[in-house]
Amino acid sequence: MSEASNRRSDDFLKISDQFRLGALTTESSHPVTANLSETARASAADGVRLLFEADGDVLKKYREFAASGRAASIQESILKAVRSGGRVFFTGCGSTGRLSIQLVSIWRDFWQQQGERGAVMENRAFSVMAGGDYALIKSVEGFEDFTAFGRQQIGDLGVGAGDVVFAITEGGETSFVIGTAWKGVEVGAKVYFVYNNPDDLLCKHVTRSREVIEDPRIEKVNLTTGPMSITGSTRMQATTIQLCVMVTVMEMVFRQLLREMGSGGSGGVCAGDPATVPQEFERHLSDLHATMLTPEVCAAVGGLVRMEEGVYRGGHKNNYYAGRLGIDMLTDTTERSPTYCTPPFRKFDDTLATESWAFLFVPEAETHKAWEHIIKRQPKCVEWGEDLVRSLVEEDKAARTCEIVRKISRAELMRFKVGMDGLATRPLGQGDSAVGLVVEAELESLLSPGGFHRSQLEAARAAGAKIGVLYFGSGPSVEQVRSFLAGWDSEATLVAVAVPQSGFLLEGVMRAGVKMVLNTLSTCTMVRLGRVMGNYMIYVVPSNLKLIDRATRYVQRLTHLDYQAANRLLFEVIEYVEPRMKADQAYPPVVGVSVMRARHNLGNEEAEQRILAEVRGV
Repeated sequence: MSEASNRRSDDFLKISDQFRLGALTTESSHPVTANLSETARASAADGVRLLFEADGDVLKKYREFAASGRAASIQESILKAVRSGGRVFFTGCGSTGRLSIQLVSIWRDFWQQQGERGAVMENRAFSVMAGGDYALIKSVEGFEDFTAFGRQQIGDLGVGAGDVVFAITEGGETSFVIGTAWKGVEVGAKVYFVYNNPDDLLCKHVTRSREVIEDPRIEKVNLTTGPMSITGSTRMQATTIQLCVMVTVMEMVFRQLLREMGSGGSGGVCAGDPATVPQEFERHLSDLHATMLTPEVCAAVGGLVRMEEGVYRGGHKNNYYAGRLGIDMLTDTTERSPTYCTPPFRKFDDTLATESWAFLFVPEAETHKAWEHIIKRQPKCVEWGEDLVRSLVEEDKAARTCEIVRKISRAELMRFKVGMDGLATRPLGQGDSAVGLVVEAELESLLSPGGFHRSQLEAARAAGAKIGVLYFGSGPSVEQVRSFLAGWDSEATLVAVAVPQSGFLLEGVMRAGVKMVLNTLSTCTMVRLGRVMGNYMIYVVPSNLKLIDRATRYVQRLTHLDYQAANRLLFEVIEYVEPRMKADQAYPPVVGVSVMRARHNLGNEEAEQRILAEVRGV
């Protein structure tokens, strides 16, 4: 072990009691998926079904929430704020940070469609993600570990009295998100703390969580669903239930606001009864989940899993094409990198970084407009000066943090060309694949010659790539898509999900279904690629203190080392792979290399070769 890695381990172990989270429910193994890796490798469809079965926990928790009546009081808090000129802030980190951006994009998209009367309401919602909008595309190292960063980012947006803050954290212990909650309290805003672990466990094991939970000025919304289908992967059920609850409340708010503005609106939008939303949402979500569990849908998703698995296993790449659901597709695609150690999105002019396995394009000619298309506003990145950074962190961390901040600016985000101007930098060919994500409102984009989805899939097919379609719409439109593909390209892989027709303004049930299907698609694909053992994500990237703890515990469980020895070994392996991590080059899983070293008394290079050989042999 080098002196540097030993010192980093010592620094972590000194504060590790604040981040040892193994006792939390979200860090436990889900009984339904305990043998997921074995099941999914034998049958992709059976693996898909297990993951959908675990999503039943979301439905159970939503029923509890709907029955509690909490939605009405939260709705009133938002209405009180926006009627008097206040604003709504959604804050988060990692998957909840992406959720916060998605919620604001949904909010803004609806009011943009309402014409002049929606102009005021469009600008009443703001997202605060750890690391800013740049973190949508790539995790920002360490940002979630600092309470002060959360305070600063939401403070930069001018949060104040009369506003509402939803501080959303999957586990209930994220320092950044807790910082946004405390800033909201400090300025007199109404603060909700939205989280997914039992109060007693959080209060017992995490001091910063206990302080929030026990503070009467903060209203708690506990949405514990139980263990995650992939152990510790809170991008799964934890964030799904949060999406369902937040969209429910927004739906109620929007219905009431439309009533107050006058019935009807742009496109014939009418406002239904806000009070009935939770019960309607529960009924339609139950119907959609039942559809997802059918053999037909499980087999279809399994087919797309096998297609993408074959592409990645062969060293090829996949392009996604999405229009209205660009933010949904982007969220799932980028979250694969920290969860499964896949190459992150590559900047168009970075020839040294490893090619991304998957990428996203949306129907805008230029990238700066493409980002606005995805998030429904101009991107806002962290642009802090060195003096400010030094005021927020300890001196020994200042230089590294300043370096990180320089790399997450708006200019850097624009180097990820997700518009049509980026297509030439990522041409498809033989062995690659292309998948279109389509909803009923943009069906003509698939059916009509020259439509965005159809033209991109046709170009991919002509280049020799495999093609697939993910479609969400009404039953009749599903059959229309089936008929079209049968005549247009019978070899295309189709996942078509019939979504209950709810009449919701925000199509919240559909968005929840899309999330569950995309989560399942990417998860099952990575399971079959050997990146999960049982239901443990052994390829997790330890990019913050919580994930360092998680990786340490995984090494501990798989080697029988004690916690300290496992952590020291982990940091030595991190030091070994870190140059490649920072350069966005391919690198082996630090947990896997650590386990191979301990089990077989190997050096780093030998352990890397052994773990990669085992994966290739899956």
